[in-house]
Amino acid sequence: MNKILEKRRLSNDVYLMRFEAPLIASERRAGQFLIVQIDTDFGERIPLTIADADPREGSITIIFQAVGMTTRRLAEKNAGDTLENVLGPLGQPTHIENFGHAVCVGGGIGVAPLHPIAQALKAAGNKLTVIMGARNKDLIILEEQMRALADEVILCTDDGSAGLKALVTQPLKELCEGPAKPDLVVAIGPPIMMKFCAETTRPFGVKTMVSLNTIMVDGTGMCGGCRVNVGGKTRFVCVDGPEFDGHLVDFDNMLLRLQSYKGREEQDRHKCQIGLTPQAGA
Repeated sequence: MNKILEKRRLSNDVYLMRFEAPLIASERRAGQFLIVQIDTDFGERIPLTIADADPREGSITIIFQAVGMTTRRLAEKNAGDTLENVLGPLGQPTHIENFGHAVCVGGGIGVAPLHPIAQALKAAGNKLTVIMGARNKDLIILEEQMRALADEVILCTDDGSAGLKALVTQPLKELCEGPAKPDLVVAIGPPIMMKFCAETTRPFGVKTMVSLNTIMVDGTGMCGGCRVNVGGKTRFVCVDGPEFDGHLVDFDNMLLRLQSYKGREEQDRHKCQIGLTPQAGA
């Protein structure tokens, strides 16, 4: 079991959690993820990207949004509680080198897994531009940390309450059209955001990597739940990813597969009352 050392709310339904995981903390690299099981052998296993690690303390930090049944239960945990099982680090780490000008684009909770990648790219000597998007200013996370790293931070909000009133693709396109054209773009966020980031950079020939977050069960490729189509071939996010060339990912197929799981999530929220409600005439 893994003891929780800290839990705090960053914004509405977004939480930071730090817990003991010494072996994972010493081995993890930017871009990798965990599979977390909250309690019991029959509990759902969910993939969560590593936001930070402290090998000296032997701790891992995750940042997650409480949107489904399991993440809501995770948000109910507090410091001193334990997690039943944490598996990792999983997936292929981000390829880091000095590309020149690296642009990191994060949407919503996607800023959390983007942070360690931005750290590593900056440490490798890249000029670093970070574009962060959210629905409004209250949903922006890790702004201070990103400003401490990046040469430039561009904020975008849907309502204009912070930074530009724009989608992240607007400043991304402007960068691609300008004199400081990116040599690499890394985009992490909702699938539809990553799709349009890849479409934005495609005409300019800018290498664009995306980090996919699909349904996973075992984290070894056996279940096949995380399969995606990349360049016309089947790939498994848990072992081949989570990062892929955004210009090769079949986002439409991925979005269709993700939609198919929404009905099951609603069923899991429903508490069956069969046999508990008196029937008419009984």
